[in-house]
Amino acid sequence: MAGVFEVEVDGVEHDHGHGQHDESPEIDISQLSPEERWRLEHARMHARHKGHEAMHAEMVLILIVTLVIAQLLLVQWKQRHPKSYNMVTLFQMWVVPLYFTTKLHWWRFLVTWFIFSVVTAFVTFRATRKPLECTTPRLVYKWFLLLYKISYTTGIVGYAVVMLTLFGINLIFRIKPEDAMDFGVSLLFYGLYYGVLGRDFAEMCADFMASTIGYYSASGMPTKHLSDSICAVCGQPILVDVSEEGIIENTYRLTCNHVFHEFCIRGWCIVGKKQTCPYCKEKVDLKRMFSNPWERPHVMYGQLLDWLRYLVAWQPVIIGLVQGINYILGLE
Repeated sequence: MAGVFEVEVDGVEHDHGHGQHDESPEIDISQLSPEERWRLEHARMHARHKGHEAMHAEMVLILIVTLVIAQLLLVQWKQRHPKSYNMVTLFQMWVVPLYFTTKLHWWRFLVTWFIFSVVTAFVTFRATRKPLECTTPRLVYKWFLLLYKISYTTGIVGYAVVMLTLFGINLIFRIKPEDAMDFGVSLLFYGLYYGVLGRDFAEMCADFMASTIGYYSASGMPTKHLSDSICAVCGQPILVDVSEEGIIENTYRLTCNHVFHEFCIRGWCIVGKKQTCPYCKEKVDLKRMFSNPWERPHVMYGQLLDWLRYLVAWQPVIIGLVQGINYILGLE
């Protein structure tokens, strides 16, 4: 049963037990239930902040003004200098969670972050080398497609666990609601975080690789002669006919009649981000020919990724700025 304890707030004693009163009760917090501890801390907090309403109003006003100004500045920065904005945002999305998870000792996240960072750093290193190796577009495509599938599946499973927990399905398996919800939210965050981070790294690799792939040139004039049996992206022979079903990968022919390895042309769709043939630069609707997970995301999914970027990359910076302003003004 609940114990008896009293908390004095502004000279008024508040009974949190069964109506019994002592002159000077001794409270042993270790003997209290979690609910009683929360009520005790809540009462102490009210006593500590009594009469600080004006200061709290100023702090809320500073928070709102800072959020509005920061949002306006970020929007203008993104519109005027998108390349620098995307690079800084990507860097912060990569390192900000590292700081908090290290501080909170979330080792599972740190392990997955380390594995992701090592592999992505290697892929990015390969994508930024000049001259570009012929196998790099395939490597870039395979890694980021794998990452997309894993993150998408993880996010879906996490969302399903959250919804099933809300409907009480976890009770069938005798799983506590808080444990099931924590598991589902964690999976959802992992899926969204690595999904948006992988997508941004793929686009960064695209900016480095688009003008250095195979036979492609910015002027549109091929720098090499292309044989019918050679892939224009990697320069390697094509072993599977267009009409045949490949064991590992198929061969694709664009409307301009140039043929490519499946992974090479899919890699071009991602890293080149151009609806043109990698060899002759003829206008080709690559979006119709290939299903690229990054090309046309659902509108709501794209908005969700933008919100996650803001939440992970910029929200901690803004909150830290607000705390700094409050400290300078003596409001903390």
